[in-house]
Amino acid sequence: MNWLLLLEQVLNGFQLGILLFLLAAGLTLVFGIMDLVNLAHGSLYMMGAYFCATFTGWTDSFLLGALLAIPATFILGVLVEVIALRNLYARDHLDQVLATFGLILFFNELVRLIWGPIGLDIPLPDFLNSTVEVIPGVPYPTYRVAIILVGFLVAGLLYVIVSKTRMGMLIRAGASNREMIGALGINIKLLFTLVFGLGAALAALAGLMAGPILSVEIGMGDGILILTLVVIVIGGIGSIKGAFIAAIIVGLIDTVGRSFLPEILKLMVAEDSAATAAPAISSMLIYILMALVLAIRPQGLFPPKGVGR
Repeated sequence: MNWLLLLEQVLNGFQLGILLFLLAAGLTLVFGIMDLVNLAHGSLYMMGAYFCATFTGWTDSFLLGALLAIPATFILGVLVEVIALRNLYARDHLDQVLATFGLILFFNELVRLIWGPIGLDIPLPDFLNSTVEVIPGVPYPTYRVAIILVGFLVAGLLYVIVSKTRMGMLIRAGASNREMIGALGINIKLLFTLVFGLGAALAALAGLMAGPILSVEIGMGDGILILTLVVIVIGGIGSIKGAFIAAIIVGLIDTVGRSFLPEILKLMVAEDSAATAAPAISSMLIYILMALVLAIRPQGLFPPKGVGR
């Protein structure tokens, strides 16, 4: 049974890691290319979940709700970039932190006004609300398997976009030297807008996939944003590859640690103390890993080429 529990928690760690990757991929592109510290990224994650809950209620279909929520959040991200963030690029990071923190408060109150203070549920279709045997005799929720598969698919698509397309070439060039691509005649404002919209769409995808598992509620993106920032620091700012690998590592440490540390600590301390200390120690392990990476490789495990400008 311990091996089965370990397998289940490893899969849960992958599922958490995929959600962190979807958030981190958009945020690391925004920070790496636009040099913008966007604390409101978690609010776009929340808005994606609320859009999906609303569209699912209107269409009576989770899949349609998800397909509508992603472009809706993309448009919202474009509007936020054009209206609120475009004037912040020349400001220092402290100004950006204060402004985007204000956006967090704005979106939380906007959600309260439109949807009310009570959380929403996103119902799943029957074919996702079931279990599948990952190996014979080991059932696992179908929806969580779907999250993992979608995450790997999105990671592959992002790799193709960033590595093989003209837009990806501009994204990589912008991460290396945005002044140069501006001097070459590239519309830097349009590039920034598209990158921010892409990040918003990825955040929405993470939010709508987390919605059926968690509760869709005000401030749901605030806590996961902290882990997302840790993922970006570990993986390397501006690196999709680094975001993916670091997200999986963080997801596994958090999930497996919370599951097995209580049993390990019970061998040394009382049961109540072990149950209390285990979650805190599990979270500490993530930050200890981040500190070690910063000490050994300050640019992250997989910094993009050209970092250091």
